[in-house]
Amino acid sequence: MAVPKKRTSMSKKHIRRNYWKRKGYKAAVKAFSLGKSVSTGHSKSFFVQQTTTKTNK
Repeated sequence: MAVPKKRTSMSKKHIRRNYWKRKGYKAAVKAFSLGKSVSTGHSKSFFVQQTTTKTNK
């Protein structure tokens, strides 16, 4: 027969939520940093062909 489990304490709940949020924040910072390095051309892990626009007069 199913028995209800004990309630999780608030401190444990906050720890788990903060850890989950921190993981997302770190992933966002890493993605932003990679995007910034790719856009400036300083990336060492991605090879992006830079396109230059020339104006003809």
